[in-house]
Amino acid sequence: MFIFILKKIRNTIIAIGTIIRSIYLVGLQALNKRETILYPDKDIYLSDKFRGKIVLTRNNDGTERCVACGLCAVVCPVNCIFLQKNEDDNGRWYPKIFQINMARCIFCGFCEEACPTLAIQLTKDFELSSYNRNNLLYKKHNLLVSNTGKYHNYNFYQKSGLLKTNKCNLKCKNKLVDTKSLLP
Repeated sequence: MFIFILKKIRNTIIAIGTIIRSIYLVGLQALNKRETILYPDKDIYLSDKFRGKIVLTRNNDGTERCVACGLCAVVCPVNCIFLQKNEDDNGRWYPKIFQINMARCIFCGFCEEACPTLAIQLTKDFELSSYNRNNLLYKKHNLLVSNTGKYHNYNFYQKSGLLKTNKCNLKCKNKLVDTKSLLP
């Protein structure tokens, strides 16, 4: 019985000690400098790798960079990207419909990495809240910007070696390759 009382006294002393220690640590933190940033008044530091709002960029000549290859939609882990391709008079693909459901987007950046034309880019804009969920479905006209984004001197067709010609010229200029002349 005496041992039982000693254990109770010991546990009570330990409990009071932890309470006093907690009060001391909270008091120390109360005296430290605050880390709160008054956001609207002061700018928030965003690192260079910050991934925010998604945009579709254009080339220097004003044409859309996106060729509707669909790689961004395939690589998206939450399937928030939907696009439907169309073909213009020159035989080039472009997205007829391009939609991103920002309510589902997790801003992983996979779509930006998968894009071969550097058309889809994540900017530092983070103010994307809305009171209506329907406003978070961004369509092509919401995503297209009038500049080149991060990569100013990049043009997919110049880098890949494709010239601007129409379909007829492409079909007429293609010559059959003699495979037997390639043999040793």
